[in-house]
Amino acid sequence: MTLARAVDDYLRHVQIERGLSANTVSAYRRDLAGYVEWLESAGIDEPRDVLATHVTGYARALSRREDRPLGPSSLARVLSSVRGFHRFLLEERDVDGDVARDVRPPKLGRRLPKALTIDQVERLLAATEGEDVAALRDHALLELLYATGARVSEVVGLNVDDVIDEDIVRLTGKGDKQRIVPLGRYARTAVDAYLVRGRPVLSAMGVATPALFLGMRGARLSRQSAWLILQAAAERAGLTAHVSPHTLRHSFATHLLQGGADVRVVQELLGHSSVATTQIYTLVTADSLRDVYTAAHPRAR
Repeated sequence: MTLARAVDDYLRHVQIERGLSANTVSAYRRDLAGYVEWLESAGIDEPRDVLATHVTGYARALSRREDRPLGPSSLARVLSSVRGFHRFLLEERDVDGDVARDVRPPKLGRRLPKALTIDQVERLLAATEGEDVAALRDHALLELLYATGARVSEVVGLNVDDVIDEDIVRLTGKGDKQRIVPLGRYARTAVDAYLVRGRPVLSAMGVATPALFLGMRGARLSRQSAWLILQAAAERAGLTAHVSPHTLRHSFATHLLQGGADVRVVQELLGHSSVATTQIYTLVTADSLRDVYTAAHPRAR
């Protein structure tokens, strides 16, 4: 079996049997294409010929190459793809051992999520207000992102029928797992206004589609377009810090925990499979409390 054939089998496995999203499968494909190309340049054509030294050598080459060497986080992602691939080969009995088993990704410094303040979020949302079709859509989009903590892919993937009883939305996350998330009053009002006065106009621009958020030609709004909408709103709001759809997801979680929400509830709302992933947000709120304590308590310093 060639390396290319083995990679195809692995990608089919993670897509069909493990139910990974198309974006994740595409990332695996890119990572493994580079890995196979490097192995083939070294004269390795079959999985059985790969040694542990080849895996470590590839990692070293990525981190030391002259043209855009990979940093720790990017290298860790690539090695995760490579390790998953070799683990699959062993499980399928295509090889006798897992040559990547002992290869450890670089240790990453703990990076806390960057969250906007409540005032910054309000300025951002206010920057999309308006009565024209684009403004109605953009305001509903950003209100929904912040109200639900959804990933941008989950929001642009919504259909009209996913808005349930006006105050609940059904999100489809990683691995096609669905979860129900409530909508607050502001998001519900913005989505209602868009559905009544905005979406019908956009829908008339193209062929019929069940998508909730539409572009100016009537097709489903893309992730890239949603990102550009947010960037434009951030610029109008005068926000100098980097703002992405994931920033609103971080802000959603941080503000809920600051308001006293239980971490397990936030885990469910975010669609995290492990509470450990959600608990990083408790570090954000702890840092905020520490800053306030240090500034306000007479014997804190």
